[in-house]
Amino acid sequence: LAVLSGLALVLALALPLLSVALENGLALTPPMGWLAWERFRCNVDCRTDPRNCISETLFMEMADRLAEDGWRELGYEYINIDDCWSAKQRDAAGRLVPDPERFPSGIKALADYVHARGLKLGIYGDLGTFTCGGYPGTTLDLVKQDAQTFAEWGVDMLKLDGCYSSGEEQAKGYPAMARALNATGRPIVYSCSWPAYQGGLPPKVNYTLLAEICNLWRNYDDIQDSWNSVLSILDWFFANQDVLQPAAGPGHWNDPDMLIIGNFGLSYEQSRSQMALWTIMAAPLLMSTDLRTISPSAKEILQNRLMIQINQDPLGIQGRRIVKEKSHIEVFLRPLSQAASALVFFSRRTDMPFRYTTSLAKLHFPEDAVYEVQDVYSGKIISGLRTGDSFSVVINPSGVVMWHLYPTAPPAQPWHLVRQEAPGQGFSPVLL
Repeated sequence: LAVLSGLALVLALALPLLSVALENGLALTPPMGWLAWERFRCNVDCRTDPRNCISETLFMEMADRLAEDGWRELGYEYINIDDCWSAKQRDAAGRLVPDPERFPSGIKALADYVHARGLKLGIYGDLGTFTCGGYPGTTLDLVKQDAQTFAEWGVDMLKLDGCYSSGEEQAKGYPAMARALNATGRPIVYSCSWPAYQGGLPPKVNYTLLAEICNLWRNYDDIQDSWNSVLSILDWFFANQDVLQPAAGPGHWNDPDMLIIGNFGLSYEQSRSQMALWTIMAAPLLMSTDLRTISPSAKEILQNRLMIQINQDPLGIQGRRIVKEKSHIEVFLRPLSQAASALVFFSRRTDMPFRYTTSLAKLHFPEDAVYEVQDVYSGKIISGLRTGDSFSVVINPSGVVMWHLYPTAPPAQPWHLVRQEAPGQGFSPVLL
């Protein structure tokens, strides 16, 4: 293994997954868009809070914002409904129906409205007797019918939750819904919550199987509007990166949950950190904030063109944490197409800006390469950075410095073997 380049190792590792991935041709890069849940939850009180309740008006207004405020052109194309959209009962024929007061025009009309703006509509279901919010669920006998309903409405993505279902029902139901969606003939991106309900890790979760069934999947807890929540997700994902990282790729993605940038819980630095780290993880970029009132600074972070280019890189390789310093600085690396890469220097410090000094050689880049570096947030360019050159970055508390590196003098060897510090073992080679 040691004689293979890092990229070759990654590709060798990914091939078994790529060959059997869900063959619907969708989500070849991580999906981007807007999702209602974290910001608007299950607010169904349209009489006293009409502006913020789960209603067709909310989704139409968010579609307008995506179409008119520069989001759509950057790739943010999905408007995703979450829980609490339906009536409390199915209709006489047993079909799901939207709440008649909050969605009087129906989901088909909402989908038409979204499609007319060059966008796509996502909807929410639950593989159980009820959704998490207590609305009608999709039991095993209703999977085909509900898939057909969603297709007839013009839905483009389904998030299928797992409340009020058993492990056995999930093992049957998630694959059954994949088959049912494909059988409709309509291209519908399939987002599964299955691994999150099974602890997210083997042996209960088989990621090779999951990649055959789902386009993206929730592995872990719901994100909340706090920095502690973001950190808990990061800690879990990178502690388990050896399992999770190989599972991701074009058409099948790990989903660490929504971007909460623009809400109430994150500082400016923390917002920049979430965006950078989600991008390194090749995560879906699904915003959950009020796009009608978003601040210019939050919008600037979410609309960073180079950041989005990195997130949407066609190779689709999820990045890894490669350094964890005693100084509470961590370094993350994501390999990109055309021998480029992205680095994130992240500070968990809470005292003051920290000057971190290292070199690309210490980060196990190939010895004979020369890079042009662009700071993803500031735009500043460093030309002629050699692997052996020492450099420093100043990282603010709970903040990041993110670099995009492009080789101007490519190395003789095709890419690099990345090493990760293993507890008590010094450095040992690992798969990127």
